[in-house]
Amino acid sequence: MSLFTCNYFKDLELEVPCLSVTQPLLLQLGTISIITLLIAEKSAPAILVSLGAASEELFQGKQLPILKFPEIEKT
Repeated sequence: MSLFTCNYFKDLELEVPCLSVTQPLLLQLGTISIITLLIAEKSAPAILVSLGAASEELFQGKQLPILKFPEIEKT
């Protein structure tokens, strides 16, 4: 058994290396995630408004092609 194995898993007969997560690593991950969420919060309304305007133009028919249907002969 090496020095880097956890004794917690000794009963399960697994040799899992101990992973120590330091406080600076947790602080960095937390800071990055919060900054990402703040940026997403600020940009989300503008993105949704532009997406709504684009879909409105699409459904108004400005960008849709004119379809030519064959005329049906009435007998």
